[in-house]
Order: sequence, then C-alpha cells, then structure tokens
Amino acid sequence: MQNPTCRRISAKLTTRATLVLLLALTFGSACNLVHKRVETEKLLTPLVDAKTSDLIASVNRLAGVRSLHGRVDIQFEDTSFATSGIAEKYRTADGSITLQRPGKVYLVIQGPLAIDIAQMTSDGEHFRIAVLKGDEKYRRFVKGTNNAVYPKLDMDGDAGGTDKKNKPASDVQTVNALSNLRPQHLTDALLINPLDPQATGALYAQSEFFESEKDPGKTDTSKRVVRGYYFLDELQPGANNSARLVRRFWFDRVGGIRLARLQSFDEKGALVNDVSYGPLVRFGAEGNLQMPARISITRPQEHYRITITYQEPEALTIDKEYVPEVFVLTNKWGLTEVDLDAKKNNSQ
Repeated sequence: MQNPTCRRISAKLTTRATLVLLLALTFGSACNLVHKRVETEKLLTPLVDAKTSDLIASVNRLAGVRSLHGRVDIQFEDTSFATSGIAEKYRTADGSITLQRPGKVYLVIQGPLAIDIAQMTSDGEHFRIAVLKGDEKYRRFVKGTNNAVYPKLDMDGDAGGTDKKNKPASDVQTVNALSNLRPQHLTDALLINPLDPQATGALYAQSEFFESEKDPGKTDTSKRVVRGYYFLDELQPGANNSARLVRRFWFDRVGGIRLARLQSFDEKGALVNDVSYGPLVRFGAEGNLQMPARISITRPQEHYRITITYQEPEALTIDKEYVPEVFVLTNKWGLTEVDLDAKKNNSQ
C-alpha cells in the first residue's frame, strides 16, 4: 500500500502535469492566433479636420460662379430596372451647356456629325424640351413647370411606361429618355445654391462618417478601402420643435476638404436628387477657379442618371451675362407640342 506521503507527491505531480498541458495548449492556440494574418480594409489618410464654418465656406466658393458655358460629354442611364440590379446605359453624346443663376440652363445634345438630338432650356420657372432625333412620331416639343410632378412619357408622348419587351433602337431609347429629362435638375447640381443661414433661417449640423468603397487606385480588383467624410446637414426648422432635412453635403476629408456628394430631400424626407462630384480641376483660361469637371446626377424617383463631363475646363466661358431669351426655347421646328400642364389638368 502506498503511504500518504507518496500519494501527496503523486497528486502534486499529476496537478503540475495537467497545468503544463493546459498552458501548452493555451500558448499554442495564442501563437496560432498571432501568426494568422487577416487583411482588413485600409483607412485612407491623412484625414483633415474642419469646422462647420469651413464646410459652409467650401460650398459657397463653388456657389460664387454666376455663369458657365462650354462643351460637354453627356452620358444617360435609365435606372428603371434598379430593383433587379440593372441600369441601361446609352452611348455618350456631345453637347454644349450654358448655365446662369438663378436656375437658368440651355443644353444642346448632339449625335454623330454634330447633328442635334435635342435642345432644352429652363428659365428658372418653366422648362422646354425639343426632341429632334428619330422618326416623325418621336419628335416633339415638351413644356412644363419646374416644380410640378408629371407621369413618365412613353414613346408616343402619352403617360405610362415604355414596353421593355419590344425595345426600339438605341437612338430612339435616348430620345425617350431625353423627353423625361428635366433641365432644371441640372442647374440644381451644376450651380449649387449658396448656404446663407441668416437669409434662409436654416440650421446646419456637422457629423463624421466612414464609408467602405472600392479602392480608387486599383480599379481591376475588388479591394476596398475606408474613406472618411464629414456630413453637413441643412435643416429647415418647423412647428412643434421639429426640423426637416433639406440637403446633405458629403465632404471628402482625405488630404483636404472637398465636396464629393450632395443629396436633396422633399417635404416627406424622400431622396429626390443625388449628385456625385469628381475631383476639382482648374477652370477658365487663367485657371483661378477650381470646380469638379465631372458631375453625375441621379434622380431615383424618375429612374434616370445623367453624367456631365466638361470636355475642356480651361476653355470654359465664366461669369458672362446672358440675356433672358437665351433660356426660353421656341418651337421653331414646328414639332408636335406636348403641354404637360394641360395634360395633367385634363386627367384630373
């Protein structure tokens, strides 16, 4: 029989062996965790700090331009299939654009051989669109009021959707898309309204945000990075201590402060305009003005996206004063007229 002393020694040895085994397993697992490398999304740096007054000043520098005129590339996309993850992109067209505050625009869209596809204007209150390309039944002169809401036009100029099973040729699709484009949406994006809290009574709230994005330096891979932003929310005070979100400005903070995106909302808080701005480039012959040369405008409720790219920013005409008649298109072609206000009143 083993004496008590031997039993105690044996028990201690067993306990020590167990502890050694547990420690070995613990440190072994820890070493495996330390040596296992996991790739994470990289935060882009350096991040620049800014105050609310700095962000307001950044917007107002862009809003200081009174007028612009120059050649542009125009890319139109039909996002009607957004629920299925499909966007129908039409080919890029040449054009010219003239913009003037407040809210005036004259846009000419051209196809091959410099043939006009469409012309459109807005004088700040009413818009007019002349569709000049395609068969006779597709040509029309559309006019309406800027702040009105209309149903989508189909190929024959009636309200309703286009038959997706029997799609016409690419040019005709473009004509249909242009009939539903509203020129005043361009002025809201290309000539940003200044921020004036004292005049409008608006309130501004600043916050920080981080977005996971595709790595802009490696377009051929799915690698992602994290970009830091500032939000600047423009709030309109309401009754009962409430406030309505009017606009949200996104400022890219990487290496500087740059307006990268602008979202606008209606009275119910629905997103009506989503504008993305490209990097700043020098505009005009002297190069004193810096503005984005590429602007992409998404209208989620109208299901389209249009991208405007200035062809030669250094050749733009800046701050010239244009007479009001430039922004009132007349039906000099004798096109069939579609008065959207009249159609809306007749349907009520």
